[in-house]
Amino acid sequence: MKRSLRTTALAAGALLLALGTPSVPAGAAEDPAPRVDLRVLVVSDGGPATAAVAAELDGAGTPYTLLDLARPDRQVIDSAFLADTVDGRPRAKYQAVVLPNDAPFPAGSREMAALVAYEKAYAVPQVDAYTYARPQTGLEYPVNGGYLGSVDGLRAEVTPAGKAGAFGYLDGSVPFEDNAPGVSESYAFLSRPAAGADFTTYVDAPIPGRTTRGALVGEYRHDGRRELVVTFAYNQHQQQFRLLARGIVDWMTQGVRLGASRNHFAVHVDDVFAADDRWDTVLNCTPGDVDCRPGTGTPDPIRMTVADVQNAARWSRERGFALDLAFNGGGSVEHREANGGADATADRFVADRDAFRWINHTYDHPYLGCEQDVSSVPWKCATEADGSTRYVGQAEISRQISANREWGERAGLPLRTGELVTGEHSGLKLLPQQPQDNPGLAPALAANGIAWLGADNSRDPGQREVGTALTVARHPINIFYNAGRVAEQVDEYNWIYTSRAQGGSGLCEELATTTCLDAPLDLATGYRGHIVPLETRVALGHVLSGDPRPHFIHQSNLAEDRIGYPVLDGVLEQYAALHADNTPLVNLPMSEIGAELRDRAAWKAAVSAGEVTAYRIGDTVTVRAPAGVAVTATMPPGTDRTLPDGSEPFGRPYAGSVSGWVTPHASQDRLTLTLPGASGR
Repeated sequence: MKRSLRTTALAAGALLLALGTPSVPAGAAEDPAPRVDLRVLVVSDGGPATAAVAAELDGAGTPYTLLDLARPDRQVIDSAFLADTVDGRPRAKYQAVVLPNDAPFPAGSREMAALVAYEKAYAVPQVDAYTYARPQTGLEYPVNGGYLGSVDGLRAEVTPAGKAGAFGYLDGSVPFEDNAPGVSESYAFLSRPAAGADFTTYVDAPIPGRTTRGALVGEYRHDGRRELVVTFAYNQHQQQFRLLARGIVDWMTQGVRLGASRNHFAVHVDDVFAADDRWDTVLNCTPGDVDCRPGTGTPDPIRMTVADVQNAARWSRERGFALDLAFNGGGSVEHREANGGADATADRFVADRDAFRWINHTYDHPYLGCEQDVSSVPWKCATEADGSTRYVGQAEISRQISANREWGERAGLPLRTGELVTGEHSGLKLLPQQPQDNPGLAPALAANGIAWLGADNSRDPGQREVGTALTVARHPINIFYNAGRVAEQVDEYNWIYTSRAQGGSGLCEELATTTCLDAPLDLATGYRGHIVPLETRVALGHVLSGDPRPHFIHQSNLAEDRIGYPVLDGVLEQYAALHADNTPLVNLPMSEIGAELRDRAAWKAAVSAGEVTAYRIGDTVTVRAPAGVAVTATMPPGTDRTLPDGSEPFGRPYAGSVSGWVTPHASQDRLTLTLPGASGR
């Protein structure tokens, strides 16, 4: 069935392209076809709906102009603002218009009249980001058999028309969030199409208390115009919007746009071959680590067993999902020294090495920033006699990198030698103790050919240069490195996230970015009942936003109670249930993620500086960008790229389109794409 739906979607996409080919304004038949710039006009009233659409465009790299209605110095929308003539050819400056609702201007507004005339003349679609259901939007008033009110927990569905069109990347269900039962999180107007209206519903839901369904998203054709009518409130972070955002943008751009979006998920497992210290539920600290005073408690390390390794390899193969294992070869050497030369866990990992990807995590996992003074909690940086910070030396950093690489090569691990994650992301700046990178880090990276360096997204989110390397920020999943059992995870979670009055540390009361639990979680049910759903939702939110940055956990989370899997399974299963087969998760290695982040940053800078020009004339798309900047675009299947000696297919299939990064040939000063349906095809 999914195969036939995708075939229908391609046919419908061709119809949309035909309908959306810019028309020539009224005039002589021999007038040249208009040029339509690949840029979206977003007219904002300051509300969350237009902000969400703008965020989706921004994240995908799709150029847009934001016009804030609240600004007294804003430009006035008139014919000159919307269109002009370039080289004797009419030019539409925007390929689509996003309004906060269907009528954001006063009655009789000249600005609205200019927009209407422009949309008619150039076949430019309009999105009503969040609007009231009424006959002017092709719908009945909700009071006439519809509904208006909270839709928290609602389960909407993509209709057959939606699947055959811009929303064909979804499997059908669009669940609305209900994260706080006592708080209204989303509001909607559910209604039927008005009698006689040319309205096609793309997403609908049951009308409460009735047997009928009402539209949430649909297309209204009238007076030579096309409007996408959205009748529910949302912000850029809510799952219901994240699921529909791609379709909204594809609809308004008719599948022809700069920018691209794919859903990424990668998981790094740190400390493989080493052992992680264990949380002590009595001491409320981790003996052997810096949160316990020296000599406090007895370390009780957590290390994967042969059965844990076999389970991880089997899980990866069955899921078709490669885990990235950040390994410390010195951990295996130490284990063999203590166990008569035996390390069955490492032997099993090496035997199953091709089930995983491998990342250098340093040989012994030492802290590679400043030298730590652990005589107090929290620790501080040791200082020289003159008061300056004492750092771990460049030679030691270099040794840790090279020794681990050599160990991995001897073991036959399939390494990407340019990738590195230091222990605890050390060497990089860490507030408040170490406000700058270890000066020895950058030259050590250069000496070892490191191009990509893992960073903690919660502390160092932006990609930046460290010597020859670019950082790749990683999202921490809030499953603790020092927990192998459910009870340990919940106990430590309670310690961090409950107030002192409830027996916790009170950190949640002191830190502005942390909130306290209403009550401590139950040790038996709190993990599955609270932590797993929350961490799954957070990670899935990153995925649905198109964020390519990887997530990370620790080998301890795949040992003992294997507490990492419920979150990973939750993300994979929920994603698969929501998406069609043509929209798979993209599971990239660290180096490719880093390159994606690098290219996005360069593209965004070029677009922001006004250095990118892109337009469509008929079935030809032309893009100019600065030399060395890769172009990102999304086009309909069958699009070709022009080469000096012919052509080749553009992009790779994803979500019913083709998309990707491309740079013009060295002899070309522009990228030229030919859309399907052009003469001669």
